[in-house]
Amino acid sequence: MEPINVYDYEALAEQRLAPGAWAFYSSGAGDEVTLRRNRAAFERIQLLPRILTGYGAADTATTVLGTPVGLPILVAPTAAHGMACAEAECATARGAGEASTLMVAATESTRSIEEIAAAATGPLWSQLYVYRGHRPLAESLVRRAEATGCRALVLTVDAPLWGSKDRSARVPADWPPAANLGELDDSELGPEPLTWADLDWLRSLTAMPLVVKGVLLPDDALRALDHGAAAIVVSNHGGRQLDGVPASIEALPAIIETVAGRCQVYLDGGVRRGTDVLKALALGARAVLVGRPALWGLAVDGAAGVRHVLELLRNELEEAMVLAGVGSIAEIDGSLVRWS
Repeated sequence: MEPINVYDYEALAEQRLAPGAWAFYSSGAGDEVTLRRNRAAFERIQLLPRILTGYGAADTATTVLGTPVGLPILVAPTAAHGMACAEAECATARGAGEASTLMVAATESTRSIEEIAAAATGPLWSQLYVYRGHRPLAESLVRRAEATGCRALVLTVDAPLWGSKDRSARVPADWPPAANLGELDDSELGPEPLTWADLDWLRSLTAMPLVVKGVLLPDDALRALDHGAAAIVVSNHGGRQLDGVPASIEALPAIIETVAGRCQVYLDGGVRRGTDVLKALALGARAVLVGRPALWGLAVDGAAGVRHVLELLRNELEEAMVLAGVGSIAEIDGSLVRWS
């Protein structure tokens, strides 16, 4: 029976993935309080539909940093797609493009950024980790991303060290090597604790817009703007770093109020339904990113599975928009939601 929602893909992916791969993809930090909170917070947001608007269909198209996408749902950077599918990130990039959206390629991808770009059927952004003692590698990764046509650099800033994931530690994964890192063993690499000056350094390396991912506090959002960020991702790393922090969607409204339209703001963490996307957009997000759902689609049916997961979310979003009485992304605003 064909999956009809993201949760169906999750169940099928658990059956098909090796136990270590499933544990790695699905686990959160510590007691997984934040992992669960990312989902629970969406359930506390009510939708307030407008009636008699005359809409029978809705347009889900938008732009992110000037790039047109067919839906405000991007594929988040996640490591080691090779544990889910032999074609790995190449298949993910094809599926994302076929769904008319973009993928953010991770530093710890199983395939190189050059291979991913060659396979992609849509636009790419490139995510960056800076590893301790390997700044020349970071500079090389930035230049390679730019050379392959990536349209933005996404710096993950919430990982001065790797958060402990107890469930994953109990079932070690057969971790494939990260192609972008060459001969370096990524299992032995530690992230470098970054400072605000490092944003200035990265801005000096490239003309690509800089997206800062992992922001939860309004003051940090403002400082990121002051240091040249073109956009911000409100994110708690999928509940995989510091356990006990707020859900991303809970942190979003204060950041939206503080940046006051000075940059685009995106959100990831816990998005599983089209109604979740509508809620995030109503609270001010320009777009959302999904990580685990794309991996589930990849594990079940490769590029076609990724595409289908994104299409399911788009169809749900379109239905939710019509039922909420809005016909386009531009019409979505805060009057559509309230917290319960």
